[in-house]
Amino acid sequence: MSVVTLKSGFLGAIAASAALFVQAPDAQAEALTLTDIAGRQVTLSELPDKIILGESRMMYAIAPLIDGNPFKKIVGWKDDLVQFDPDTFRKYQAAFPEDTARQINFGNPYAGDFSIEAVLEAEADVVLLDVGNLFKAEETGLIEKLDKAGVQVVFIDYRRNATENTVPSMLILGRLFGEEKQAAEFIDFYIAQMRKVTNIVDGIPAEDRPLVVAENAAGWQEDFCCWSWGPYNYGRFIELAGGVNFGSTLANAYSVTLSMEGVIAADPDVVIGTGARWNEARPEVTSVLLGYEGDETENTERLVALSQRDGFKDMRAVNEGRFHSIYHQFYNSPYHFVAIQQIAKWLHPEDFEDLDPNATLNELHDKFLPFDNSGQFWASLPVTN
Repeated sequence: MSVVTLKSGFLGAIAASAALFVQAPDAQAEALTLTDIAGRQVTLSELPDKIILGESRMMYAIAPLIDGNPFKKIVGWKDDLVQFDPDTFRKYQAAFPEDTARQINFGNPYAGDFSIEAVLEAEADVVLLDVGNLFKAEETGLIEKLDKAGVQVVFIDYRRNATENTVPSMLILGRLFGEEKQAAEFIDFYIAQMRKVTNIVDGIPAEDRPLVVAENAAGWQEDFCCWSWGPYNYGRFIELAGGVNFGSTLANAYSVTLSMEGVIAADPDVVIGTGARWNEARPEVTSVLLGYEGDETENTERLVALSQRDGFKDMRAVNEGRFHSIYHQFYNSPYHFVAIQQIAKWLHPEDFEDLDPNATLNELHDKFLPFDNSGQFWASLPVTN
């Protein structure tokens, strides 16, 4: 993927979102009409009072919009935040114990455990869904069923085309929650942080961009290599940070499966795996436990163990200390600019010597989140001589 394509894609998202923002009506207007990320026009008679989250990790995007209690309109969710990012859930639980306790677990919106009757009992106005599951929502008849019940579906996206759709998704949420001003403030911050990387990367020639293997959920399965990404999500983050994503050279797909033999033959300059506190839901994982409760000593031990897996231990990237782990949940969050900044420092340490992603993360919390930063969100293999 060329530098021009990357640049125009990022700026194109800004232009598209600006158009949406210009069209935004006054928050007190009687009716609200918006176009969601799936291109569907959605009309509500008034601002919704009760919203269901198709994924509880959507709280990553909602929290920056609300000055106060981000749960005030949330009546329930799928419990993926509890299962797969428990340390973030505990941050919310400590700050808003009554609100987290009252959340109804509606289950998977695309499976049989999601009850339309329960949605009606909760008197929900809107169900927020991820656009990556649009086909499933159509195939199962979920959209039609909710529409017949008088409940609107709105699609957003922080995962599949994260860098293109974060800005318009934040504007959509800003309108739904009546927080357009706060959404605009977050977007300004987001664009400024992204440009700290893209303004420099745009000037880095192709021959100076290292080959990177991204391992999705490193350590999730024993003796397995590897899930990765094409030019989407973390694959896209790597490209924006000035790297060549190995998965993108194989397929123009969101998810790409790599073979150990293929990775060895590619001889990547850098290997970056993702990790989170998955061991509570899946005790057998050997992943690096990154997040708000991440412990540097434990995570260094886990990262060293991952580097010593068969096939990895003799790689040049491992021997040169260019073997890293980064917080998995940035992949589904408007905070992915933090990941892009850290990846840029790994790939081009001299160009980004003055960039401090941890300071960016602290500023994000100070300005937009209802709790302080803590823990560990990335780790690098110690270099041994």
